[in-house]
Amino acid sequence: MVYVDTSVLVALCVNEPHSAIVGRWYAACRDELISAAWCVTEFASALGIKRRTAQIDGEQSARAWQSFERLCAGDVQLLPIEQSTFHRAAVLTLDAKMGFRAGDALHLAAALSAKAKSMATLDEVLACNAKQMKMKRVSF
Repeated sequence: MVYVDTSVLVALCVNEPHSAIVGRWYAACRDELISAAWCVTEFASALGIKRRTAQIDGEQSARAWQSFERLCAGDVQLLPIEQSTFHRAAVLTLDAKMGFRAGDALHLAAALSAKAKSMATLDEVLACNAKQMKMKRVSF
């Protein structure tokens, strides 16, 4: 089971520098893919930021959103987040050595709660911390 964070989902749905390598991984992947339901909000936020900074236009944003919805409907199981997972994320965020932002701590806490074996992320801080928790990092 592979936990997929939002950075990977964005790369799959929006043309970015890592889109090609992430796309090749996704096309070859046979593992079960999971993510926290939180990624829906985070994905929408990423699209909003890209719109506000003129990285994409409205049509590109709409196409990316449709691609994301197809991914979530067919290939990525979205898991609900329990109160205990929010608490675990808070504890991870409090540890300054981990260097977490809240969203990435929530991704790691959700992956740990789901007992995911691997983490697919483009975020180095999240990848490093997942490795510390004995999760394999997906190589792109």
